[in-house]
Amino acid sequence: MKGKKFPKEIVAAIRDGKILGIRAGTKPHRIIGIWAVVVEGRVFVRSYTLKPRSWYRTFLEEPRGVIEVNDREIPVRAVFTRSERLKTAVDRAYAEKFPTPGSRLFVEGFKEKKRRDTTTELVPLGAKSQGQRAKSEEQWAVSSRQ
Repeated sequence: MKGKKFPKEIVAAIRDGKILGIRAGTKPHRIIGIWAVVVEGRVFVRSYTLKPRSWYRTFLEEPRGVIEVNDREIPVRAVFTRSERLKTAVDRAYAEKFPTPGSRLFVEGFKEKKRRDTTTELVPLGAKSQGQRAKSEEQWAVSSRQ
């Protein structure tokens, strides 16, 4: 069974928009704006500041939150990316989406290891990432043969 994906119009709005509204965790607080990119139809974000009380650190403790797209709040789950292939694709996506001289400092900063390691996929709440789906399907196939 496949996990849920964001509807195409949501992915397009994130791909085409410059700022994504996000609230990490389930405690009530304001929605902030961050940069997001779309790679292979999937939504990725990175933390630049790595502050102790950042959205990224909140997701580490509680990987649920919401994104705001087209004036709509959508519940999400944070999935932390380990794939170097995806991290490299996210590097390229940030460079393509934010090509201005004023953005260059941040785009280059996102390529530093400490920030690349914060690469996070946002998936609709209740869905599994593609990597988790493949692993689950593989585990199911092995267990069903035993």
